[in-house]
Amino acid sequence: MPTEDDVLKDVQREVKKYGDNVAELKTSMEKDLKEVRELAEKAGKTAVDGTQIKKDLEALTAGIEAKHTAIEAKVAEIIANAKKEADAILAIEKKLGRPGAGGGDQESVLKHATEFKRVAMSRRGELKLTTSLNPEDVNVDEYKAYQNAFKMSLRREINQLTGDEQKAMMVGSDPDGGYLVPTQTSSRIITKVYETSPIDELAYHETITTDALLIAIDTDEAGAGWVGETEARPETSTPQVGEQRIPVHEIYAKPKATQQLLEDAGIDIEAWLERKVSEKFARMRALAFISGNGIKKPRGILTYPAGSAGVRGTIAQIPSGHATLLTDNGLVTMTFSLKDKYLANANWLMKRGTLGAVMLFKDLNGQYMWRPGLEAGKPSMLLGYNVRRADDMPTVGAGTLPVAFGDFRAGYTVVDRLGIRTLRDPYSSKPFVEFYTRQRVGGDVVDFEAYALQVVGT
Repeated sequence: MPTEDDVLKDVQREVKKYGDNVAELKTSMEKDLKEVRELAEKAGKTAVDGTQIKKDLEALTAGIEAKHTAIEAKVAEIIANAKKEADAILAIEKKLGRPGAGGGDQESVLKHATEFKRVAMSRRGELKLTTSLNPEDVNVDEYKAYQNAFKMSLRREINQLTGDEQKAMMVGSDPDGGYLVPTQTSSRIITKVYETSPIDELAYHETITTDALLIAIDTDEAGAGWVGETEARPETSTPQVGEQRIPVHEIYAKPKATQQLLEDAGIDIEAWLERKVSEKFARMRALAFISGNGIKKPRGILTYPAGSAGVRGTIAQIPSGHATLLTDNGLVTMTFSLKDKYLANANWLMKRGTLGAVMLFKDLNGQYMWRPGLEAGKPSMLLGYNVRRADDMPTVGAGTLPVAFGDFRAGYTVVDRLGIRTLRDPYSSKPFVEFYTRQRVGGDVVDFEAYALQVVGT
């Protein structure tokens, strides 16, 4: 960063260069005028000779034209030099951190000062749709003074600030006496991170235009038998076809904000609320797909009783081999509980904490059963199958179902009736604006052989 002495020397050097050019032009013009006068005097002395007069006049005219051309060229040269010197002065202004400064911290300060002025004008009602803020319109010193005064106001009462500090604070004051936060304090909102489950991503999706989805169920088989060449062929049984109905359910939210908050806030409140509601809806869906009871919400993969042999309405539950913990043998047994058809697209589902314990399991050769993903964004592997973290799965404990394994695209269907819809209502609860948001969705297990659950117990 240049010092004030360095900048002053730069300014003096540029001014001296410009003065030297002007002095040079003055000297050149005086020399040219002197030559013109000498030609005129010479012409007057030889006036008796007509021929000589003609020659002298022609020489005088040519001399004047040559000097005129030389002066024009000199003026053009000075103009070009002046442009170069203007650019050099602009570079000096950049070093001083004035509007137009580029690079490094100065550019960042100018950006924040511009944003500060925009927000201040908005809160004072001075910002119009046609308003355009240019760097040369921004007073960086004013912003810096306010920034320093703001820091002092956090430590002391306003009436204890000095006169200059109070004056600086008034730069950011709105008509109600509020103060703006300097943009460099933070432009982020620290948001709590919520964990959820990927079942919505793994499941099969159907979009409908009615209130329920009907799926044909084919679990029966045709009758057949061996017969001799001349024996009678009695009638065989005909396979029966059933159906499964998956209704859709409604999720809603109705947050509200004051009209003044929507107008004056430094962030887009409507977009923020929309994002928060959509994230909440996603977590509610994921939880219902895991453990929902089917009453006013989808039914989850953990809610069906234990069963075997593909009996519809039941799910295979594989014992872990320990009363209160998971075991490596229990997980290996799970991989052999499914038909080959489902293994090609199989995934493990378990909580982050459960996965931490499973990562320590080793095989008979002392090798870890868990393998980390080899590429960014790729899931880790357990016994050759993808592991997906699902925070909505239960914690390991006696009698719980902490692990699911199988093809969830084949096993679970999500029914989407209506995407997220938002009604902006500024009338029903004045001075608040309500954002009535809703979504209709359903879900249920459709293939009860597609996955299995690990139950903690012997």
